[in-house]
Amino acid sequence: MVQSEYFGVNFIDTYFRKGLYPIKDFPAVLGQEVSGTIVALPTDEEVVNDPDYKARKYSVGSKVTGNVMGVHASYASIPWKKVSVIPDAIGTKVGVAACVQAMTAITFMTEAYNVSQGDVVLIHTVAGGLGLHLTQYAKYRGATVIGTTSSKEKAEVAKAHGADHVILYTSENTVDRVLELTNGEGVHAIFDGVGKDTFENNFKIIRRKGTLVSIGNASGAVPPFSPLQLMPKNVKLVRPNVGNYAFTPSEILHYTTEMYELIGRGILKINIYKEYPFTAEGVQQAQKDLVGGKTIGKLIVNVNMS
Repeated sequence: MVQSEYFGVNFIDTYFRKGLYPIKDFPAVLGQEVSGTIVALPTDEEVVNDPDYKARKYSVGSKVTGNVMGVHASYASIPWKKVSVIPDAIGTKVGVAACVQAMTAITFMTEAYNVSQGDVVLIHTVAGGLGLHLTQYAKYRGATVIGTTSSKEKAEVAKAHGADHVILYTSENTVDRVLELTNGEGVHAIFDGVGKDTFENNFKIIRRKGTLVSIGNASGAVPPFSPLQLMPKNVKLVRPNVGNYAFTPSEILHYTTEMYELIGRGILKINIYKEYPFTAEGVQQAQKDLVGGKTIGKLIVNVNMS
């Protein structure tokens, strides 16, 4: 049992809210990202004697993050496998801001497409919370990063986090600019959180044997398409879920350990756009701001803020 301190606001919350992702039972609690303090531990002997459980070193009073649907509440009962201890030097605010987005960047750039030294990758909405994590992690791995965003202000933020080239899709032709920057070859991988509005053009700027990683639906879900569309360049298409890369206790521990190490070393910088109060009005405003397209970095809800 975790007493909540902060919630992370993510696009997946809006997908459930809009009905794009189905909710099985009502009443339902939204949100899948929380940080806080452990106030009670499992008592089942099979659990407490599990080697993976022991490796987590949980204790009452530990500061933790939890990543599971339905945790935006004052107290959250979370399966132990989905709870990770936050290092003392990082704290619950930074922990919740990193929990989903930094884990997504690390797992997707390791398993959906293994970003390597010399790669050229394209990141749509590069200045968003996830986009900034993807940018920093790609640079850490030695890639050249091309990003798209809507304003000069956002472009400067993305460049400050390592983006090599930023395209203003509001005034520039993304396809033409990417092909210009890559000498007509296109990019090795595309990480696309936009969805419907960018999907078709991705095929014009992915190179032969490239990988298209579809990571979101900000503009709407990608409509049905023929697999034959992948054939001209032997393109791979992946629509991953972070929970299937960090699924087992050992996988979760592996990736959270890497994440907190990179944060501690300053390789992944956490950018919090705004804190919202845990009120009906505050939570509604956070959702509106998230989909409004003007935020830079992470949105969080402060449970103790009224």
